[in-house]
Amino acid sequence: MTDRVARIQAEWARERPDVDVSPQAVIGRLHRLAAVLTEQLAVVYRRHGLGEGEFDVLAALRRAGPPYERAPGELAQHTMVTTGAITKRIDRLERDGLVTRRSEGSDGRRRVVALTAAGLRVIDRAFTEHMANERRLVDLVAAEDARALERILGDWLRHFES
Repeated sequence: MTDRVARIQAEWARERPDVDVSPQAVIGRLHRLAAVLTEQLAVVYRRHGLGEGEFDVLAALRRAGPPYERAPGELAQHTMVTTGAITKRIDRLERDGLVTRRSEGSDGRRRVVALTAAGLRVIDRAFTEHMANERRLVDLVAAEDARALERILGDWLRHFES
């Protein structure tokens, strides 16, 4: 079976036989798959009135355990959201009543972001549905292939994150 990536590779191989296009077989498919998976995951986020970044921030606060709070810098370290984007996400979540911000410490310079009761309810419902959705997506491949992908992708990712 020929997919879009294989067709692109064949065209490049014809036009530039001097260049090894074999990496496209992996990178091209990963790139396309990431876009498809991101959209499949975003469907759940939208159902709960969230974007991917907002979901990630709420999830990081929930994972912190009671009292479900972290400093903004900690949120950046515990999410897939950049530090520059954290403030925008927190602003929206605060506006929607899902988080609060407060000063902490004697000088008041340390800020803390915490889940509200409404935020806790939203992230618990969204996370439950999110994990069911991820299960559905992973189950599209054989269990042994999923385990192999987990190992391979983990090994590959460590080259960039260590």
